Amino acid sequence: MATAVETLSKLERRITLTFPMSEVQAEVEKRLKVRARTAKAPGFRPGKVPLKMVAAQYGYQVESEVLNDKIGQSFTDAVTASNLRVAGYPDIQPKTGDGAVEGSVAFDATFEVYPEVTIGDLAGVEVEKTQSAVSDAEIDKTLDILRKQRVHYHVKGEQSDHGDGGGDLTAKNGDRVTVDFVGKIDGVEFQGGKAEDYAVVLGEGRMLPEFEAAATGLKVGETKTFPLPFPADYHGKDVAGKTAEFTITLKRIEWPHMPEIDAEFAKSLGIEDGDLGKMRADIKKNLEREVSARVKAKTKDSVMDALIKVCDLEVPKALVEQDVERLAEMTRQDMQQRGMNPQDVQLPKELFKTQAERRVRLGLILAEMVKINQLEATQDQVKAQVEDFAQSYEDPQQVLKYYFSDRSRLAEVEALVLEENVVNYVLGKSKVTEKSVPFDELMGNNAQA
Repeated sequence: MATAVETLSKLERRITLTFPMSEVQAEVEKRLKVRARTAKAPGFRPGKVPLKMVAAQYGYQVESEVLNDKIGQSFTDAVTASNLRVAGYPDIQPKTGDGAVEGSVAFDATFEVYPEVTIGDLAGVEVEKTQSAVSDAEIDKTLDILRKQRVHYHVKGEQSDHGDGGGDLTAKNGDRVTVDFVGKIDGVEFQGGKAEDYAVVLGEGRMLPEFEAAATGLKVGETKTFPLPFPADYHGKDVAGKTAEFTITLKRIEWPHMPEIDAEFAKSLGIEDGDLGKMRADIKKNLEREVSARVKAKTKDSVMDALIKVCDLEVPKALVEQDVERLAEMTRQDMQQRGMNPQDVQLPKELFKTQAERRVRLGLILAEMVKINQLEATQDQVKAQVEDFAQSYEDPQQVLKYYFSDRSRLAEVEALVLEENVVNYVLGKSKVTEKSVPFDELMGNNAQA
């Protein structure tokens, strides 16, 4: 039996669930008799163990199972009868004091319900629609990056198929140098401060600036001693904030040679006949696909920000807590994939709370938008989205099979289509300002390798 629903706050509710102890005991006895049919004990044949012994061994466990089942069913019946949509899981606590009835067992179920979502007037919403274009300059920059990715090195001063690197035999930015080095703090070598035949490309930032600056300008066989202050936030705690004295000896200098943009280069990018025009067209197509995805993402963010401002709702704490746990688990898994131990890093809940609250709020808003405006994803839309994904892979058919063979993967695509439907709907109803974003800014890396 359940009492009437108590309203504790805007979203929080409470129901008292009460059961006669006789019902609980009767069900416990019934289940113990069933278990006794197969129970085993020393000195007894299977199924012949006395019921008292079975009760002594399994009574507590069976009673807990009965109570959990009765609470769950009673709670479900109560919220269904009251037409409530429960957000998260209820907090079940035994009821004591004046609320307890003799001969009965009672529990308080405290829970949250889903909020009413009120969608404001979209006609007054201001949204930025991002635009960006791919020009020949972007293609040229991409080709330069691809060339740098295929760089190979020759010993400076030695003749090769590509020359000798010029007359300057000193180490410069872009050169790969091989050095021996030793570092000391207060005259004592420290762990990690010594290496032999260590290769590093100058200008890539793998070493501290002072180290690279000291190596720059040296010739093979030259040695240099210099001070190197470690930053206070340096990852090596033993040396962080301290100044070491390093001595480096340069043993080898190799200059970089990037491949020419020719037919062979085009073939290395998958253009079978080596046609440079086809190569540029292929690069442009790939860039436009990436630009399209990033433009859509920026526009979507603008739409979502606008919806948050125009939609009034209370966010259930239970759903936020669940999403915090989900985000924390995703972070732990990502750390493991990167070779890190999640146990070595503190992941306080506050780290994810703001993001989780935004995700939950948007999830509730989007669900309401889809429901009231009939923006459900169609099969044709889902298929088109998967086909679009597949275009960026060498074997599109394998990608199609990957998604259509698994319902959960397809559900992820459906969620993306739903979001896009909502974005397009809002763009059609709101005040849209088109914003042109330079390619480098959109890509976020200034097109550097």
